[in-house]
Amino acid sequence: MKARYQYRIYPTTGQQQNLAQLFGCVRVVFNDALAFSKQSGKYPGVNRLSARLTQAKKTDERVWLNDVSSVPLQQALQDLNVCLPQLV
Repeated sequence: MKARYQYRIYPTTGQQQNLAQLFGCVRVVFNDALAFSKQSGKYPGVNRLSARLTQAKKTDERVWLNDVSSVPLQQALQDLNVCLPQLV
């Protein structure tokens, strides 16, 4: 028999703001990578998209991506790798 647990979290106002910022950054990275993939006509691969993310973090337009952890941003690129055949 498998046990099932259900949890509920109640983040503080600061934690809610941090989560909103993180989710917004992940959304922007995913959408930018998707737009680049559609523009180039084929999926460029996670390594190339990761390199583009690194370059984007150095621009004035996307410097705020440095405020969050890079792990979720890289995971967004991996998620695009999984769902891209259905989107393009």
